[in-house]
Amino acid sequence: MERWLVVGLGNPGPTYAGNRHNVGFMVADLLAERSGARWKAHKAHAEVSETRVEGVPAVLAKPRSYMNRSGGPVAGLSSYYKVPLERIVVIHDDLDIEFGALKLKRGGGAGGHNGLRSINASMQGPDYIRVRFGVGRPPGRMDAATYVLKDFSAVERKELELNIERAADAARTVLTDGLEKAQNVYHTAQ
Repeated sequence: MERWLVVGLGNPGPTYAGNRHNVGFMVADLLAERSGARWKAHKAHAEVSETRVEGVPAVLAKPRSYMNRSGGPVAGLSSYYKVPLERIVVIHDDLDIEFGALKLKRGGGAGGHNGLRSINASMQGPDYIRVRFGVGRPPGRMDAATYVLKDFSAVERKELELNIERAADAARTVLTDGLEKAQNVYHTAQ
């Protein structure tokens, strides 16, 4: 069975831990916890966990660079573990999707997401799978960059754990049953 690389995007350090921008890290942490895996530092400037997700070999990863420099660690891990673009899954926050909704797709542009922009540039293409976790639009005139660097609201936190579980289930299903099956089960209609 061929190995997958599953990358949760976020910013390192406790200051950012509860931010909307760090939901990818939250999902990666849950996937590691479910498989009993431990995180360890990797020379590609990432935390990694070599594990099996429902029997499928996988490397879970959280880049230790800031979001806008995620591409270097992802490219380094892809090269080190010899995982091609089509078996890379990136889990990230998405402003264009309402809070808690999930969208899954292969390829596409960065849509203003600096982490995806960095990965697209470093990986010579955008044809990896994305698990897009909706965080909704900022209220009023709030700047998008400010919004994603804020923690989830009290109302959002009531549903956050369940939504993180659904995103982890979606990523797992991509590995075990393929993208199309995961889209059919977890893709949220808006």
